[in-house]
Amino acid sequence: MLNRLKTFRERRKLTESDLAAAVNVSRQTIVSVEKGKYDPSLPLAKEIARYFRVAVEDIFPRSERGHGTNDGDVPDERHRWFDEHRNRAR
Repeated sequence: MLNRLKTFRERRKLTESDLAAAVNVSRQTIVSVEKGKYDPSLPLAKEIARYFRVAVEDIFPRSERGHGTNDGDVPDERHRWFDEHRNRAR
């Protein structure tokens, strides 16, 4: 999953360890998420977004290079679930 986590972290002049401590995960988790080797769970993605005071989609966009969709049009199950629950919360 492509994301903008490193950009957000560097803008705040945070180290990987600083961010990891703030969201209660290991530094390696942050490194793996930034490199796209690990997709964060929805609770972790929400915690990271909450920390930066932005929407989850600002850090983890769904449309980059087809990520987040299985054929370019239809959202995969994770996004369908997220959209349903986000709409209920409004």
